[in-house]
Amino acid sequence: MSAAFEHIREKARRLRIHSLRATTAAGSGHPTSCLSAADLVAALFFQVMRIDLQNPHSAASDRFVLSKGHAAPLLYAALAEAGFFPVSRLTTLRQLTSELEGHPTPRVRAVDAATGSLGQGLSVGAGLAYGAKKLEATGARTYVLLGDGELAEGNVWEAVAFAAHYGLDNLTAIVDVNALGQSERTMHRHDTEPYRRRFEACGWHAEVVDGHDVPGIVAALERAKSVSGRPQAVIARTQKGHGVSFLVDKDGWHGKAVPREDLPKALAELLGAHVASQEELARLVGEYVQLDVDDDGQHSYERGPLPAPPGFPPCAAPNYRLSQSVATREAFGQALVKLAAVNPHVVVLDGDVKNSTFTEFFGSACPDRFIQGYIAEQNLIGVAVGLAARGHVPFVASFACFLERACDQIRMAGVSRSSLKLCGSHCGVSIGEDGPSQMGLEDLGLFRAIPGSTVLYPCDAVAAERLTEISARLPGITYLRTTRSKTPVLYANKETFPVPGFKVLRRSANDRGAVIAAGITVHEALKAYETLKAKGFSVRLIDLYCVKPIDGQALAQEIRAAGGQTVTVEDHYPEGGLGEAVLSALHDAGGVPGGIRRLAINGLPRSGKPEELLDAFSISARHIVAAVEQL
Repeated sequence: MSAAFEHIREKARRLRIHSLRATTAAGSGHPTSCLSAADLVAALFFQVMRIDLQNPHSAASDRFVLSKGHAAPLLYAALAEAGFFPVSRLTTLRQLTSELEGHPTPRVRAVDAATGSLGQGLSVGAGLAYGAKKLEATGARTYVLLGDGELAEGNVWEAVAFAAHYGLDNLTAIVDVNALGQSERTMHRHDTEPYRRRFEACGWHAEVVDGHDVPGIVAALERAKSVSGRPQAVIARTQKGHGVSFLVDKDGWHGKAVPREDLPKALAELLGAHVASQEELARLVGEYVQLDVDDDGQHSYERGPLPAPPGFPPCAAPNYRLSQSVATREAFGQALVKLAAVNPHVVVLDGDVKNSTFTEFFGSACPDRFIQGYIAEQNLIGVAVGLAARGHVPFVASFACFLERACDQIRMAGVSRSSLKLCGSHCGVSIGEDGPSQMGLEDLGLFRAIPGSTVLYPCDAVAAERLTEISARLPGITYLRTTRSKTPVLYANKETFPVPGFKVLRRSANDRGAVIAAGITVHEALKAYETLKAKGFSVRLIDLYCVKPIDGQALAQEIRAAGGQTVTVEDHYPEGGLGEAVLSALHDAGGVPGGIRRLAINGLPRSGKPEELLDAFSISARHIVAAVEQL
């Protein structure tokens, strides 16, 4: 094995050199964080992991997640040394035309998810490992490299608990304990025992190694492979800036590239003991300090488009009676069961509210594809990202307000271009007596802000079923907003719901305005319509079931045909909600046709009966009537 160990040491040396050169060429980055983990990454990539170079995202290939994403140059260096792209490409780091961004994203081959918002990588790794072990039964393993600083994040320990509970023995976490954070020493500095004890207390196999002792690293990683029934943690004591004397364990170097004038000195230290003569050393240093890009700058090594969700036959049609009272959250649960029958890639994750989100229907029908994530929403999203990276179609369900707890994880899933399907139930004041802590009133704004997202808000059971099926076909993040209360079925079972799109529920040649609603407020708008009709007012009533994207041109045409006056009404705060979505779409379509009045939840709500709250916060039928009359 001595030859193999020397091969790994040489690879680690090259990874350090590449990381220094790339960050110096960029003038920014985190070289010292790369230097601390180079031996760990070299052992993984060039001895321990089994990566399919032709198809690194295949089911059989081992996966690597760089949770400490600021060490991206180290990952890119390993990929270049492994043959994924030329080494010369590394000096394009952080350039606008390069796929080698400051922190990893799936624009790079062999990268499954964006990282860099610390504390999230282990959840993604748990999703990758769960898919390989529980859903595909492959022998593939997942390795996650974490920094010691990010172990202060609660998301990490949600993932630790999840992986232990499900016995993910194909998951290995490697912790780079270099003791230096961004602004000061980390919580436990170089004391590795607290980390080891915590992992072991949570049910993991854990051991401590010298993170610069290649034989010890390889032995620990090989032992991890033999552990059955438990995930493993290899806790490596390292030095930040290892290999370069003026960087080793020094404060003030986090996020700083070595200046060009100091690069020869750093390179000479890394190369000095491994060349035969001073002449050879001078020659190599001279070559390495040349930071010009060798390729023509026109060729991209960017990964192609991410796989779209796999196609599947149509689901069984909804089966409801007009006016039947059914909660859209229950219809969502029914739709998942129908999806399961035609799409074997669908997986459902729930945060201990399956009897409220009605994912329990799917759990009963397909227990092998149902994942109880318990009350750990941040981990729930990360696991779903990992599953999606393996080609599964994950649906994640919880109360809308609890999904908001995972705002950053959802944001990063958007950066990953991950195809997640999220359902937020119990939204708005219409949930009633549970009060404001349980009311999702910011969720539309959150999900509208995610690049490439689709936001759907059905008002009845037929729309909920149809839009759930559509969600499974769409790429990117899709958010389905469902209502707690039962509502009457408005649509025939054969109705379709294109995206983007809306439904005109009431229309006449004498319309004097338009009312735009979604979800629960559609039913309030229908009541208002009857009242207005009795008063001699005719209005156009629009169900905006697709809040993003909106066909602004078609919507503007309907509003103009209805006289140009508009009232929007929503069970959501005004900021970021339906009203703002409508205004934005109309502006992009050429301008707001006429006057507009927005009804939304202004002020902090409180407990009460649903109908009391709808009225108290000015989104009930009588307030819609008043708004129309004022316009």
